[in-house]
Order: sequence, then C-alpha cells, then structure tokens
Amino acid sequence: RPARALRGRMAENARGAVHALRPYLDCIRESLNAALCVQNFASQVVERHNKPEIEARSSPELLLNPLVICRNDDEACMIDTSINSVRVSLRIKQADNMEEILARKFARFLMQRADSFMILRRKPVFGYDISFLITNFHTERLYKHKLIEFIVQFVEDINKEISSMKLGINTRARLVGTEFLRELSG
Repeated sequence: RPARALRGRMAENARGAVHALRPYLDCIRESLNAALCVQNFASQVVERHNKPEIEARSSPELLLNPLVICRNDDEACMIDTSINSVRVSLRIKQADNMEEILARKFARFLMQRADSFMILRRKPVFGYDISFLITNFHTERLYKHKLIEFIVQFVEDINKEISSMKLGINTRARLVGTEFLRELSG
C-alpha cells in the first residue's frame, strides 16, 4: 500500500511538472511556427550553391535577430532564423553535478548519431547543449507541424529522461551502499 501511494504521488508530481512546463513549451511551439517560414534561396556569393545562411553567415541582411526563450537561468531555447534555415539551440536544466554529467553524456550520445536524426547538428552552439538545424529542404520534405512537435516533444522528454537516469543512479548507489555496509557489519 505505501508503495502504491508513493507511485500515485510521483505521478501527480510528474503531471504537475508537465503543467509547469506547458507555457514554456507553448511559447517554443508558437515561435517555431512563426520562424519556420523559410524558402529556397541561392547563395549571393557563390553561383549554384545553396547553403544554410544561418551557418554560412555570408550575407548579414538575410539573418534575423535571434530569439531566446528562457524558462529560468538554467533552461533556455534560442531560435536563430535566416531566409533559408532555422537553428534551434537548447540549454538543458542542470541543477547539480550529477545532472550536468548526465546531460553532457546524453547530448554527446545523441550528437554521435546525428545522421540518424537528419536535423540534429553534430556540434551545439556555444552556451547550449543541443542544436537542431532546419533548412528549406527539410520543410519541403517534412511536415512543418511534425517538425515543431518533434522539437517540443524532445524538450519535454529530455528533462524526464535525465531525471529518470538520475533516480536510477541514486537507487543503485543506495543499494550498493547498503550491501557494502551489510558486508562490513556481518
């Protein structure tokens, strides 16, 4: 019975965390919806080239001001927009050293598999943990609303994943500690 009550309270806390995260996620969703109005635009410098202007930065008139959405000092989303590409950079909440290590390892794990994600960059923007690059070719091949939902769901799930990994590590450490002390005393 106590375990069932504890699980019920944990589920309520998880739902409360999702409700607290909802305005942040809604702001990201609406900002991405406005920012993902990209179009095909050939390079003004090199003929027959089409590179993401947000990465090349060859023409400053094609870049818009970056938009930073902050939930708090530790958690933020920066949306850089240009005429033919959008870069979304995420800073993941890292409250202590354990979460910092987990976030760094998790981000590294994902970035090593960037080819599988299609829009994930191999190297994040300085000051952020993970970056996505969406070009006009992605918006032509993929549904815009699906791209937006993927990023919003990613933001929502990454916090859950890091929290569950931290909980698992703490549980294993507690079990190892009790076994160690039991061996010493017995």
